[in-house]
Amino acid sequence: MHHTTLAIFGLPGGFEWIIIAGAALLLFGGRRLPGIARAFGQSIVEFKKGLHDVKGQIDDADTETKPHVLPKNDDNDTKS
Repeated sequence: MHHTTLAIFGLPGGFEWIIIAGAALLLFGGRRLPGIARAFGQSIVEFKKGLHDVKGQIDDADTETKPHVLPKNDDNDTKS
């Protein structure tokens, strides 16, 4: 059932990953492939940091734009 879910979304399976890795090895060579993978990993980390920063800015802007509401006073002795 797990493989069926992946096939529905069009994600590559086990043998397809082997073909992709072989094609990458042929295109880039054995010496450049680790550097390319490292650069790809670093770019993903930078993307996630940027995404986290944007979410933080949105949350900060959201808290700044909310109106400040005073809590209700339930004490009856304040009424004259």
